[in-house]
This record gives sequence, C-alpha cells and structure tokens, in this order.
Amino acid sequence: MLSGVGACPAVSAAEADTTDNAALNDANTTIIVTGLKPDEGQNKISQSGALGAKTLFDTPYSISVIDAEDITRRQANSIGQIFANDPSVFSSAPSGSTNWWGTQIRGLGVRNYYIDDVPLLLYWGGDFPLEPIESVTALKGLTGFMYGFGAPGGVISYRTKRPTAEAMLTTEIGYRTSSVFYARADAGGPLSQDGRLGYRVNIGGEKGNAYNQAGINRLVGSLALEYAISPDLKWYATATYEDSNLQHEPFQFYWANYVGNSLPRPTYDYEKLNVANSYYKARTLAAATGLDWTFARGWSARLTYGYTNKYHRSNKMFVYMRNQAGDYDGYAYNFAELDQNHFGQAMIQGDVMTGPIRHQIVTGASFQQTDSAFGYNDRDYYWGNDFNGNIYQDQPFRVTRAIRFGTGGWPSKEQQRALFLSDTLHLGEHVQAMVGARHTRYRLADLDGNPLVDSGYRTSAVTPTLALIYKPAPYASLYGSYVEAMEPGSRVGGEYANVGEVLKATLSRQYEIGAKYEHRQFSLTLAGFRIERANTIDRLINGARHLTQDGLTLYKGVEAIGSYRFSDRLKLGAGVLHLGPSIRNVSAGNEDLRGNIPAGAAKWQLTGSAEYYVAAIPGLSLHGNLRHSGKAPTSDSNTLYVPAYTTANLGFQFNTLIGGRKVTFTGNVNNLLNAKYWTQTNIGEGINAAMSVRLSL
Repeated sequence: MLSGVGACPAVSAAEADTTDNAALNDANTTIIVTGLKPDEGQNKISQSGALGAKTLFDTPYSISVIDAEDITRRQANSIGQIFANDPSVFSSAPSGSTNWWGTQIRGLGVRNYYIDDVPLLLYWGGDFPLEPIESVTALKGLTGFMYGFGAPGGVISYRTKRPTAEAMLTTEIGYRTSSVFYARADAGGPLSQDGRLGYRVNIGGEKGNAYNQAGINRLVGSLALEYAISPDLKWYATATYEDSNLQHEPFQFYWANYVGNSLPRPTYDYEKLNVANSYYKARTLAAATGLDWTFARGWSARLTYGYTNKYHRSNKMFVYMRNQAGDYDGYAYNFAELDQNHFGQAMIQGDVMTGPIRHQIVTGASFQQTDSAFGYNDRDYYWGNDFNGNIYQDQPFRVTRAIRFGTGGWPSKEQQRALFLSDTLHLGEHVQAMVGARHTRYRLADLDGNPLVDSGYRTSAVTPTLALIYKPAPYASLYGSYVEAMEPGSRVGGEYANVGEVLKATLSRQYEIGAKYEHRQFSLTLAGFRIERANTIDRLINGARHLTQDGLTLYKGVEAIGSYRFSDRLKLGAGVLHLGPSIRNVSAGNEDLRGNIPAGAAKWQLTGSAEYYVAAIPGLSLHGNLRHSGKAPTSDSNTLYVPAYTTANLGFQFNTLIGGRKVTFTGNVNNLLNAKYWTQTNIGEGINAAMSVRLSL
C-alpha cells in the first residue's frame, strides 16, 4: 500500500507486483524490504492536475494513494473497501450495491472522479472497474487550482495499468459469497523487436449472486499502448470499457419522512429488502491519448486529450423509512442518462534559476465540455410511490409497466476553459514556497435541449493556492496551505419539487497545516484543516420538499494516520479523523439549524490495521483491519442519527511455486463478526468472503 500515510509495507519476493513476471528463485525464502525508496511511500510521485508531478513529501495537501497490489491482496471491489485503512475517506455504499452519492472525504460528498487525468461523471454510481487499475488516489479537500470547478469534497483519481518492458501474463479465477464467480487476465510487454512499442491488456468478468442477493453481471476490458517516437518523445493511449447489470440490489434508503429518533433494528434478511426485477445498468467508457515530451534539460510538456462517457438506465428502488417498526414508502425510479466529457489539456513543467532560488514552474491550459442527456419527460422518466411495506416482511411488488429509456428530455451542456500557473520556489535546501492560480470560465450553454437557445448561465473565477513547506530532513516535511474552489450551481434532482432548477455557483475555502514523516520503521501523516462551503438545505415550501442554498457549512478537523514496523514480520497501523462540523450563517427562516452538524458527517472515524508474515510457513502473510464509524445525523435538523458501528476484516495471501510458476492464493472475510448496522444510504454489508488463485506466467 502506497498512501499518504507514507507506509512502506513489507514486501516479499513472492509478493512482487504482477508486472514482475520473474519466477521466484526460492519459494521458501521471504525477503523483507524496508526504508524509503524512489517512487515509493512518501517519495511516490503523484499527478495532481495542474499541480503537475510531485512527490507526496513535496505536496502541501493530504493525499492517499492505494496501489494495485494492496487492492488485490485485500480483494477490494468498492471505494469503501479500497480506502478501508484511511479514516478520512468513507463510503456509505457497501459492496454489491450502486454507489449512489455514497462517497465522502472529510465528511463532504465526493463528486469529482478522474481516469488518467480525464474527468468522468460517476454521479449515479461512483465506482470504476478495478481490473485495469494500477492505483487509486484520494486528494483530500478543495481542488480548485488542480482541477477547476468542482465540489469541494475532494477527488478520487484512477490510474490505469501501463505497458511493461518485459512480457508478462497473469490469470486469476475467484469466488465471492454467496455465488459470484469471476475471472480476469492481465497481459503486457513489447510489441516490436526494438521494444519501442508496448501494450497492456486487461479483461475480466464476474457473474452470480452476491452476499446481499444482488445479481452481479459485469464485463470489463482495457487496452494501453505506449510508443517511444524518440528517446525524448512518447505517445500513449488508454481505453477502458465496462458493461454492468446490477440486478435486484437492496433498497436505497431515505430518512426524510421518518417519525421517531431511533432507527429500526438492522436486518440482513436481504431477500426482504429488494424488488426482484429491479436493476441498474451502466455502460462506461474512458479513453485518453497524449504525448509526453522532454524538450530540454529539466523541462517537459504533456498534451492530453480524453473522452469519457457513462450511459446508465435505472429501474432502481428507493424507500422512505417511516418509523422504528420498519414500515416504509417505496418508490420506483426509472430514467436514463448519457453523460459525456471531452477534455483537452496542454501542460509544461520545468525548473529555472533566478540567483540562488530554484523555481519549479507548472503552466498550461485546459478545455472541458460536458454533455448530459437526461430522459426527464413523461415518457422516459418515472418516480412514483408504487409499493409500501416493512423491512421484516417479503415485498411482492414487481415492475410490470413498460419502461422507456430515452435521453431526449433534459439535455444540458457545460463548458470550462482554464489557464493555470504555479511556481514552487526552493528557498535553500529546506524551504519551499508555492503560489499558483487557475482562471476558469464556466458556461452552462444548454438546459432545454434547444441548441439555438443559450441558458445565459455564465461565471468565472480565479482560484488561488498558497503553500509553505519546510523539510528539516529528506524524510520529513511540515506544510501549511490555502486553496479556494468554485462549485458550479448544481441542478436539482427529481426527488425535489423544484426539480430542474439550477442553483447559483458557490465559493469554498480551505486552510490546512500538516506534517509528513517516513523513516526506518515509522510512518506518520498529520493534518489539521478548516473547510468553508456554502450550504444546501432541504426546505418544506407549501408542503413540498425544495433544495435551496442557505448559510455556510464549516468542516474543521484533525486527521492522523501512521504505522510502525515492530519487526521484519509485524507492522501495525492506525488512523483517526476527528471532525467538528457545523452549519453557520443561516437566514432567519432556518435559525433552528444554526450550529447543527451537516447531514452525513460523523465526528469520528477510526481505523486500525495489521500485517504479519508467518515465519513457520514461508510465503504466507496475514492481514486485517478494523474500522469504527461514529454516529452521524441523517439530516441537517439533527433529529435522527445513524448509530456508530465497527467492522473487522481478515485475510491471507500465500505465494508458492507450482511447476516452476508463481502461484498466489488469496482469501478475505469482510465484516468478520457480522456486525449489523445502517449507513446513511443503505443497510450494512453483512459477512462475506472471497477466495482466488492467481497464476503468473
């Protein structure tokens, strides 16, 4: 795991990355590697939009990077599982369900997703296939300078696997409870004799019924190419496609109509929590191409073009819980939407000296166009109270009416044009000062589907960033930073009476101080932050729910994540996030909300983890983690809370040689103690297990 905590895990020769296709020289020998190495731990180089390529030590924000090895070892298949050891990143959506607005960073919802630096709208299902992924990064907090207009919750960024210098092939088959089988293959290497053209192919699929009785049916494929045109100029291209059909998943839960202050008893009788012929179907495509050019000593340029789209069709069921007895009002939600992004960016990065001061310059320009076609009309859109029931009783309702999935009812077109520039001044050996700004022009060109009628919605902003970094030693840094972000006015969703209304653009601010340390056995990151964001509030107007803007939400808190290697075989880790969120500056009509906790924000998130390499059985390692999520209000009114809960996961990995080939057996049990709990949006993730065998050729 490479993360913002700077953890440098023990790595056995039998646990090398799957790109290393060399056979083990000795299946009975385990080699432990410790210490800070280039492009590992806090020295890992991270691409953060307009910030360019910097090591985590030299980045004045909190960032967590989870690599493919750790994802594979824990058999993670959701955002919540990927970041299980980072208390600042949380998802209320359990695996085997649609991640419908479920991901949070520091208590704020995440809306910004990037694939190889290209934006992808995952609003109605915030998970991306992991088979072709090399790493997943969480950039915490505001991202206005790095990425432009966007929600202030942070960024989830995926990096796809790239071609390998040597030929490699791994195949894996696996099983998840209760009856999901999956298979995947990862191949790469040179395509030309001179090695200048390389490829990487990943294919995979899974099918069956998950632990929560959701029907899984998914196929994914990806291709990456790289060609060295010259020693200084490289072309690359990547493409990932997924076709997913998630059937009869458990209900999505809302609490707005609840009477009482205690939630019903959680139940994992999942067959009573779904409609048998419901589904959520999605086809996702993410592609990018570009050039990397080192045109002078210390100077490089990157030109990127990307295209992403997601076409989703919802026959998904939502319920409004009514009381502690478990009664609910059930709604069927049918719609289709096609979201497309065209993205282009040119960026130059390099060093220049002015006297004794070295400047790291990053400058560039970007363009982004988002086209969304949403079937919001009488034919293609449906939201209706079709069924009622109780979570402890069978639900006999079935959808029998005809469903149309047209996308012509509510198109929109957004454009962003931006220029950015930053300068990191190296003031001697130990001090860096960074100043940067992005100027973005935002245009909402179309809201009614008529390209001849402009919406007239325009706004622009200069979003600055300022930072100071002090490095008393190569393995430690202290930093302070300030950043702003502009969030375009959101379009109100179908569950509100003012559906279709576009709210005004808002400005958010973040102040952060922190420390990063990684040396010998000890790794630690600390951050204290204050995030100010304009608030959106549910209001009843003439008896109907409206989404409105009013007041300010303040998220201030402290996070700490660390690990310590007690021996060559044992490493323990822990993390804590303490939030002090509150609603401020509300108008007279919302005085009762002043000082309350924003909906969904828990004051406490705690994590603990362990890794152990078994001396008696060479090649065998054990790992486990605990996560505690504190109670969180279901709404800004703070009249009802989702109770705190704690889950535990345990797994193993065993590497050996069979017939001279490297074989890896992996198994994991999630929610080992079968803790029963609610989240903000779903019933919890009951105990479930996975097992796989991977062969490297």
